[in-house]
Amino acid sequence: MRKEQQMATGILEHVGGRDNIRKIAHCMTRLRLTLKDDSKADIAALKKVEGVMGVVVDETLQVVIGPGTVNRVADEMSQLTGLGIGEESEPEYDSLTFEERAAIDNERRKEKNRTPFKSFLRRIGNIFIPLIPGLVASGIINGAANFAKNAGVDPTQTWMQILLLLGTSVFTYLAVIVGWNTAKEFGGTPVLGAIAGMFLFNPFLAEITIYGEPLVVGRGGLFGVIFAAFLMTFVEKNVRKVMPAAIDIIFTPLITVLTVGFFSLYAIVPVAGLLADGITKGLTAVLDVGGVFAGAILAGFFLPLVMVGLHHGLTPIHLELINTFGNTALLTILAMAGAGQVGAAMAIFVKTKNHRLRNIIKGALPVGFLGIGEPLLYGVTLPLGRPFITACMGAALGGAFQAVMHTAATGIGVSGISLIPLIDDGKYLYYFLGLLIAYGGGFLFTYLFGFKEEMARDI
Repeated sequence: MRKEQQMATGILEHVGGRDNIRKIAHCMTRLRLTLKDDSKADIAALKKVEGVMGVVVDETLQVVIGPGTVNRVADEMSQLTGLGIGEESEPEYDSLTFEERAAIDNERRKEKNRTPFKSFLRRIGNIFIPLIPGLVASGIINGAANFAKNAGVDPTQTWMQILLLLGTSVFTYLAVIVGWNTAKEFGGTPVLGAIAGMFLFNPFLAEITIYGEPLVVGRGGLFGVIFAAFLMTFVEKNVRKVMPAAIDIIFTPLITVLTVGFFSLYAIVPVAGLLADGITKGLTAVLDVGGVFAGAILAGFFLPLVMVGLHHGLTPIHLELINTFGNTALLTILAMAGAGQVGAAMAIFVKTKNHRLRNIIKGALPVGFLGIGEPLLYGVTLPLGRPFITACMGAALGGAFQAVMHTAATGIGVSGISLIPLIDDGKYLYYFLGLLIAYGGGFLFTYLFGFKEEMARDI
């Protein structure tokens, strides 16, 4: 039996079996299971399944497995349960037992208690998470091409032009993809959402004058695209309610596109433009004025966002900074959070005699160096408690250094060492030194007073 099959079987055994799973999904590092009865999950036993790096109990049961493996485990789970990834098994309410009905009622109560802000950030995450593989691949290609150009390679050579084409294409048409995903997330027709993205980034905008001034292509950025695509979905659903079925295919999309199109140009573009300007200028001012302190605070408090899975809500802010300034200074600072964890994990590895903990660290460290910190977060630092804090302290040191050196990245989707090719203005060495500072800070803080052997007893 393959490793992924063994993991899927073990996970299935400790979550109440195939009949207790309503939905299977996964992101880059976590297998996300929606259970019919949460009480049937044995969290302690689940953590001991070989290959599982941690478990998070949130709106869904999130099993931290790590990149490259999680999708294969999800496929195995799909085969074992008969559920497609993303599909949902929903039995008739009348056929449920008393316990099952109580579990569903409890889930509904949890749904009511979710805060609008958390739900909003999760929606943003759902829009951008599927884009991460493309952003990573394109960002690395673009970063490598620009690295070569800075090193003196002639950018007019055909192979260089092709690399630049491959690296920039996703960013050129990102608004269309974001619009598609937004409409899909809110239950609308994806192509109408894509059209919303085309509205706001069409070069022809510069030929149109509204309120006495020519429109600016891309003003409002992805914030405007998300709102316009959401409005597409809202208008489409409401028009469809009153449109006769015989002419729905013609007039529903026509009315939707015309309504949202005019509203986008007269309202969304200026309002979203002010929002985008406020966010980008505000962050720039914070970093310019706050300097060391701002960098330390941003990096030191980023891990709690990752802990609750809300960090993807920052993706449109990074992309808007890139759209406005050509780079994002925020990303290099926040990347230090993962580096602080790497340093903390190395200190624990040196000090502990717990074989299971050492194996978890050995499995999670390679991807940690590459900027994927969730396996270390959920498998090592967070369960141990104090190392989570010392990792944040190490991150703060690295973030302060990045702020002082004014490093910035020209792309997103990667972090850690993988981000080096994307560093702007040739400041590769400064960024790498910041990584070393965060590694060293996390290591020293954790080694000196962040870890004791008794902490590892229940791992």
